[in-house]
Amino acid sequence: MEADTLMQDQALQAASHQDMANAIRALAMDAVQKADSGHPGMPMGMADVATVLFTRFLKFDAAHPDWPDRDRFMLSAGHGSMLLYALLYLTGYPEMELEELKNFRQLHSRTPGHPEYGHAPGIETTTGPLGQGLGNAVGMALAERLLNRRYGDAIVDHYTYCVAGDGCLMEGVSQEAISLAGHLKLGRLIVLFDDNEVSIDGPTGLAVSDDQIERFKASHWHTARIDGHDPEAIALAIENAKQITDRPSLIACRTIIGYGAPSKAGTAATHGSPLGEEEVKGAREKLHWHHQPFEVPKPVLAGWRAAGARHRRAYEAWSAAAKRLDASARAGLTDPIDDKVKAAIVAAVAAVKSDFVREGAKLATRQSSQKVLEKLLPAIPGLIGGSADLTGSNGTLTKLHSPIKPGDFAGNYLHYGVREHGMAAAMNGMSLHGGIVPYGGTFLIFSDYCRPSIRLSALMQQRVIYVMTHDSIGLGEDGPTHQPVEHLAALRAVPNLNVMRPADQVECAECWELALLAKATPTILALTRQGVPLLRTAPAAENLSAKGAYVLIEPKGARDVTLIGTGSEVALAVEAAKALEGEGISAAVVSMPCWELFEAQSKSYQNTVLGVGPRVAVEAAVPFGWSRWLGPQGAFIGMHGFGASAPAQHLYKHFGITAEAVAAAARELIGRTKR
Repeated sequence: MEADTLMQDQALQAASHQDMANAIRALAMDAVQKADSGHPGMPMGMADVATVLFTRFLKFDAAHPDWPDRDRFMLSAGHGSMLLYALLYLTGYPEMELEELKNFRQLHSRTPGHPEYGHAPGIETTTGPLGQGLGNAVGMALAERLLNRRYGDAIVDHYTYCVAGDGCLMEGVSQEAISLAGHLKLGRLIVLFDDNEVSIDGPTGLAVSDDQIERFKASHWHTARIDGHDPEAIALAIENAKQITDRPSLIACRTIIGYGAPSKAGTAATHGSPLGEEEVKGAREKLHWHHQPFEVPKPVLAGWRAAGARHRRAYEAWSAAAKRLDASARAGLTDPIDDKVKAAIVAAVAAVKSDFVREGAKLATRQSSQKVLEKLLPAIPGLIGGSADLTGSNGTLTKLHSPIKPGDFAGNYLHYGVREHGMAAAMNGMSLHGGIVPYGGTFLIFSDYCRPSIRLSALMQQRVIYVMTHDSIGLGEDGPTHQPVEHLAALRAVPNLNVMRPADQVECAECWELALLAKATPTILALTRQGVPLLRTAPAAENLSAKGAYVLIEPKGARDVTLIGTGSEVALAVEAAKALEGEGISAAVVSMPCWELFEAQSKSYQNTVLGVGPRVAVEAAVPFGWSRWLGPQGAFIGMHGFGASAPAQHLYKHFGITAEAVAAAARELIGRTKR
């Protein structure tokens, strides 16, 4: 081991900083040129900063990319993906071979246009939509502090570094993230700002004149401004930032975009287009890089590989410490829901379902959700909740919660403030970090403010739970600005997103179980403001919601019609079925809490549930998407425009979403008139 360390040190010393940085620049411009597509300017401009960070500061072991206590490197400016890919190849990460760089932006390569989580080890998050990586970094840094408080320094003690560009800091989510991080005093977060003063349209002065240093200072950040091409200035700034324990740090690195390009450096021409053969040739001459495309000299590559292994001893020391943890605690560092916790979740849900059936109360599903959480919290130490300033309305806080405070991370509930987008981005970061299952609440209408991050939860296959209450016109007097009508349809359109709208207390408990056990799928829990009756009055051990839809009421004899509902409107379908039964019409009632889970079932099961006859669906939302379940002989009772301000019961009547309307539609479909 001593000999290996000595050889690594010698290899690092043998390669100059300039040569190591130029290796990044050359690989970036070569890959973009070969692909005839991409963004060479940012990697070329930030090569010096990245070289200092990876060779002197970043705690990682390329041979063990999943080391839970590694430092996290987030590339928020995801268009500069070749910076990350070059670093992963140079430092020796598995699966990032030179051939992958040559296949940059090609189908099935590990090097897509923007970094995608899961495509290759070392890619910590999916970025591209600017500012998202910064929001994720806040979540990563928060997760580190939360786990450090629970495990101690020997097990969790690392930093989160984030490279962000001018565009990231212009996006609105950046302000939410910056403000939250400063408020929480996340001293392990260091943002490296690529301050090159160039955007796609040209100089950033065309659109923005913010003083970013003063902006971050106003949110209680430590700040520094440096020459991003001076390795010693970069190193000193990072060293100073690491000494600040009660504030996150911004290091504004003044760089030249496309550094080394003879005629295009410092201009928007290097941002999103290949440099061109002549400009690449000229850059090689200017950088004194006299090597063929994709060629990295052995001494330079050896220096980079040494950097990738320089923390091997730290990794081994950590591994020895981690072995002293019990198996569940060790597993909880990456996935807080192991088999033991799964069993506890199932047991907790079974218990609360029994409670609901015994009590038989009429509750809003947001209230049911709160009661479920009280049972779940003791079973899941890694469950971290929160709300975007709607705690009381969302029902996301229980008597078992304690608040996370600035500089104090012993709690398990975060008051995000009115920062829905920042909340969602941070929850993605917490989930990606490992060890945390995050859930956060707001009104369903404000899913619009979260949507970019919700989409990325789905794309990255992260278990993030969005508690979205006040899910329809049933919220009443707040009116159409707060009444979601198109939101269920819009969210159902997102691939790999389970949108769950439970009909009563029992379904609410079942949906929580499904959300927690869906390791690779985020969940929307769409919950009511208004009370709903208990429909599942008989005890049932089986999670009937798990198949997405099931027959709640099966009539005696053959069906004449099937009534389908979600959420609060299932009760209307039940009432309509009872009225129809009195008229000799056999109506089945189907509760469909989750379209996505139902769609995953066999055609045979779907046909059994939906029946072969006419179908009526009732949902207090727009009809978009319902045709797939209604078929050619179907009717929809719901919204066909925006809502209005009035008490909920008046609104349902005004918009014709009633049991009488459901029954009338059923009669019309089967050609019967009311007796």
